[in-house]
Amino acid sequence: MIEVQELSRRYGDFTAVDRVSFAVDEGEIVGILGPNGAGKTTTIRMITGFLPPTGGRVTVNGKDLFHEPRRARRDIGYLPENVALYPEMRVEEYLAYRARLEGLGRGDARQAIGDAIERSLLDDVRQQIIGTLSKGYRQRVALAAAILHRPRVLVLDEPTVGLDPRQIIAIRELIRDLGTRRTLLLSTHILPEVELLCDRVLIIDRGRIVAHGTPAELAERARGRRSLRVELRDAGPEAADVLAGLPGIGGVDALATPPPLSSADASATAPIPGRAFRLEVEEGADPREAVFRAAVAGGWVLLELAEEHASLEDVFVRLTTYDEAAAGAETASEAAGDGGATDAGDEEVPS
Repeated sequence: MIEVQELSRRYGDFTAVDRVSFAVDEGEIVGILGPNGAGKTTTIRMITGFLPPTGGRVTVNGKDLFHEPRRARRDIGYLPENVALYPEMRVEEYLAYRARLEGLGRGDARQAIGDAIERSLLDDVRQQIIGTLSKGYRQRVALAAAILHRPRVLVLDEPTVGLDPRQIIAIRELIRDLGTRRTLLLSTHILPEVELLCDRVLIIDRGRIVAHGTPAELAERARGRRSLRVELRDAGPEAADVLAGLPGIGGVDALATPPPLSSADASATAPIPGRAFRLEVEEGADPREAVFRAAVAGGWVLLELAEEHASLEDVFVRLTTYDEAAAGAETASEAAGDGGATDAGDEEVPS
């Protein structure tokens, strides 16, 4: 349904999107996940025809977006991150205006507006002035406008940004419902959104796709070494060294622990109520029994001994974290070359 080939966008010497290629099948919900400034919004704007690429090709339902822009864009419904609504208009009035812009005839427009209001759960505010609506309802109005012309592809850029938790739940349910009827491409930096809504994920960082697959596949690929979470009670500061010396343990990371109950508990040598550790397990090893015996020998209470699995968050952090010195140099270069383009603003262009 959507095919992106070697898509690039440069601003002078700065490359915002670097030869991105992927495809979205009919009926699929695909998420583009990445940190702020990774190139998500630039990619979305090129796919929807709002920003010309420096190079590459986009086809939507078999139509080349740059050779047949009008035909291709008829199949696209687009919800930008910053939605432009007319606050003085009533909801139904605004949708009628948008229907005219989409070239719908009067009869088709009436049916399309009714369908969009019903699917977007706007019936109770259809005669209300847009400027008096909550942000969650305004987001629903924007979604209704995006599906008015019954596009086969719906592209959403950060659809829940700035919403409160209840509004986020409502918008996610609406997106999930819309995804049963059409192909969806969803841009976000919110990890739960991807896990809850998307069939497949593209992780983009610094303008390039660094991983793709289902959330479960990405977590499986990143699992690598096993790790154990261990929580001990009444363990002294020597516990980390004892655990690190056990056979099959490749490393020990101390995790956050509760603060001391009183100043008397703050002694550097006194046992504390709880100590938690993440133990990196060497390949083929099973050190659980050794951890148990070490706790018994040390007189510690073993509160938890559990295997941990990589999550989508672990994958995201690992793939989008890089050397801070290099990042600083890159940021300075971007500031000099393009004024610090990011995904957060209305335009990712030099200032």
